[in-house]
Amino acid sequence: MADNAKSLTVSIVTPDGQVYENKTPMLIVRTIDGELGILPNHIPVIASLAIDEVRIKQLESDQEDDEIAVNGGFVEFSNNTATIVADSAERQNDIDVARAENARKRAETRIQNAQQKHDDAELARAQVALRRAMNRLNVARH
Repeated sequence: MADNAKSLTVSIVTPDGQVYENKTPMLIVRTIDGELGILPNHIPVIASLAIDEVRIKQLESDQEDDEIAVNGGFVEFSNNTATIVADSAERQNDIDVARAENARKRAETRIQNAQQKHDDAELARAQVALRRAMNRLNVARH
C-alpha cells in the first residue's frame, strides 16, 4: 500500500465518464506551455492541456507506465489529487489503431482540400483532427 506522502491520485474524466483512476508517484502532462511533471505534495496548479499523451508512472518500478491519449482539456492538482478533465481520452490498450489510422488519412485529405480552397478555418480544424489522430496512434504504438 502506498504512503500518501509518496503518491498522488490521478483521475481522468471526459464527457462520457471516468476513463482512469489510480495512484502514482509521478504524473507527466503536456500543457499548452510545455511539459509538466507533478510529484506528491506539488503546489496547487491548474493548466490547459495540449493534445498529447499523459504518462502516469507506476508505484512498482518494474511495471510499465500507463499512457493515455488526451485531446485537450485541463489538469487541476491540489491536496495530492490530480484531476484531468479532457475533451476525450483513451487508454493505450483501448485505442483502435485502424480507426485512428483512418482518422489520420481523413484529416490529411481534409488538409489538402482546405489548402487548395484557401479555407483557413477548415484547415485549422483539419490540423487539429490530424493532431488528435496522430496522438492516438503514437500512444497506441508505444
